[in-house]
Amino acid sequence: MASPSRMSANRFDTLALHAGAAPDPTTGARATPIYQTTSFSFRDSDHAAALFNMERAGHVYSRISNPTVAVFEERVAALENGAGAIGTASGQAALHLAIATLMGAGSHIVASSALYGGSHNLLHYTLRRFGIETTFVKPGDIDAWRAALRPNTRLLFGETLGNPGLDVLDIAAVAQLAHEHRVPLLVDSTFTTPYLLKPFEHGADFVYHSATKFLGGHGTTIGGVLVDGGTFDFNASGRFPEFTEPYEGFHGMVFAEESTVAPFLLRARREGLRDFGACLHPQAAWQLLQGIETLPLRMERHVANTRKVVEFLSAHPAVEAVAYPELPSHPDHALAKRLLPRGAGAVFSFNLRGDRAAGRSFIEALSLFSHLANVGDARSLVIHPASTTHFRMDAAALAAAGIAEGTIRLSIGLEDPDDLIDDLKRALKAAQKAGGTTAPGSGTSSPSSTAKTSPVSSSAAPANGASSASPADAAKPRPESA
Repeated sequence: MASPSRMSANRFDTLALHAGAAPDPTTGARATPIYQTTSFSFRDSDHAAALFNMERAGHVYSRISNPTVAVFEERVAALENGAGAIGTASGQAALHLAIATLMGAGSHIVASSALYGGSHNLLHYTLRRFGIETTFVKPGDIDAWRAALRPNTRLLFGETLGNPGLDVLDIAAVAQLAHEHRVPLLVDSTFTTPYLLKPFEHGADFVYHSATKFLGGHGTTIGGVLVDGGTFDFNASGRFPEFTEPYEGFHGMVFAEESTVAPFLLRARREGLRDFGACLHPQAAWQLLQGIETLPLRMERHVANTRKVVEFLSAHPAVEAVAYPELPSHPDHALAKRLLPRGAGAVFSFNLRGDRAAGRSFIEALSLFSHLANVGDARSLVIHPASTTHFRMDAAALAAAGIAEGTIRLSIGLEDPDDLIDDLKRALKAAQKAGGTTAPGSGTSSPSSTAKTSPVSSSAAPANGASSASPADAAKPRPESA
């Protein structure tokens, strides 16, 4: 049988099932085993020394590597066309690992302002305590990205589709700017998955996912993964002595010489996982593998269902605006169509006509949609930011974050779309009864909302709905919602 390393030529659907895995050589088990162990026995003293000195491949301790986790890592790397990957305890752990591997006190990051709240807080508050500064810019303003660069800038960072606004990142343009400055581009591709978009094909250097979301796909398992494209040249950059000079913590190893393909991953694993310990549990890796096996099928259904729901909401009188990149009126529609030909994903927002009471009534009248702070589940999910994740913000702060009193975020699952639409009809009726509906055109819209327009095209690509806050607003506290 062909080895896992020879499967890279296979197509996406095949890789989702086979990449990184092979029948167990001892038992013949076809499914990937769960290696539920902390440590691995050495054959003798020489074998132990060789593993610790990285003279031989193998596993020592599950905080650093584990056979079950390795299958998950190889599979995601294959799906992304990457050089390798590292499984982490969560998506947030993957982001922290990437930054800790590249940055140090006195370093600077330029990041999109359209970020998940937890990522924004890590960059703006936590890392600042450790001497790492971040400048936030509108993701679509390449001049703002360029103006924010400093001599000590070491990383550019953005999300393929911003959370929750769904701003579409022009990966190629930002990557070109990063490389002109001799620094890498890190991309969070959680909302798109490699099925809808492969950031490496557009110039990104490193990619990470909250595997909790669409990769796992069932709302059962927390995990993350960091992928190296294997293209960033640390030697040519001249900005990363940690990679090009001897590292005392590993007996004088020079990471850029030890691994010419993926020195970033080598350092992240041997230093980052060792010292910070945010490793992926083998049980979690196994559960995430089950989700990845059906990723292509699920993403097709997610997108198809989302298009039907968007079409329904766009025509409903109780809905003021729908923010979804496949709508022609969306500001990033053209970019989304180019980057995301398979579809615009399954997360979007819309604005109800009316006030916060209308939003609360809408949420409470739903029965199929689960009210919780997550996305990417097989089940459809809903949240009303103004009364939950952003409830401490006043009207001005909500507007700066692109959120109206009636903004609703949906993550569309795999149910029958007609049942989802029936559920939404009942909830919209309840919102109207709550006094939320006003005459068309007189409602309060979010600054980021997209005007109602014609139904989405089945060939359109995903983008994002709400635009990001201005650079001045980017430094304001953001909630840590999923």
